Amino acid sequence: MINLALSILFSSLIFIVFKLFYTYKIQTLYAIIANYFVACLVGLFFYKDPVIVSEIPYKPWFIGAFFLGFLFIVVFYVMAKTSQQLGVSVASVATKMSLVIPVIGGIYLYNEHLTPLKTLGILLALFAVYFASIKKGKGVFKPKTLLLPFLVFIGSGTIDISLKYLKEAFVSEAEIPLFSSFTFLTAGIFGVIFILIKAKKQPIKVNFKNVVAGIFLGIPNFFSIYYLIKALGESNFSNASIFTINNVAIVLFTTIIGILFFKEKLSSKNWIGISLAICSIILMAM
Repeated sequence: MINLALSILFSSLIFIVFKLFYTYKIQTLYAIIANYFVACLVGLFFYKDPVIVSEIPYKPWFIGAFFLGFLFIVVFYVMAKTSQQLGVSVASVATKMSLVIPVIGGIYLYNEHLTPLKTLGILLALFAVYFASIKKGKGVFKPKTLLLPFLVFIGSGTIDISLKYLKEAFVSEAEIPLFSSFTFLTAGIFGVIFILIKAKKQPIKVNFKNVVAGIFLGIPNFFSIYYLIKALGESNFSNASIFTINNVAIVLFTTIIGILFFKEKLSSKNWIGISLAICSIILMAM
């Protein structure tokens, strides 16, 4: 239970840091890339055995970690944009509603049965993402604004099912820090490649403020994944229970933080979306 609670805490901190990026005019992409290298170093610090670089490509989790690294940089960037443009609670709901993807993946990977309640939960989740994404304002709501939370939804769900699969099939308890570090390193490398491509049109400018922001993001980012993987390995909780408790708590916590500290205004439709989100997670856990 402690590992799960710590994962919830650090995951919630990520959304708060993203919101602060906008407040302090942080260049999101540069800070995200710096964050991954910081997270990699934190993981290596917690890895007890000597790191033999030449052996890493032969690890059974190598390809999976490489794929996750690519997803991390893409989803993190889209998540940051969602938090800034649509609000912390919207990004949180879109991320946590992605629980439907591990549920569907469980049907094919682990022969789990999709009950009528879980089917209803999936439908409610889709409506939740829609309602939570509608913002108040003078302008007319455009359906294309749903693209950001939808991409977060798909990307986060793919990451969840991949973490579950890799942990159960290939990653031992002792290698969790090394696995996490390599995944973050891969994400950072992909980010650098992306920046170098952009540099052809826009010169790279190193900003100390972006690096500091990356440090503040990298520490909770590492521990959110580290403790989630450890929680998935606990025998006294099922994977469905872990993902359910984790997602509900983060949705509630980040929503409260958004209202109290960032003065986010939620419409009645937003509250409906958040309520549907909680209901859908509970239904999928039953």
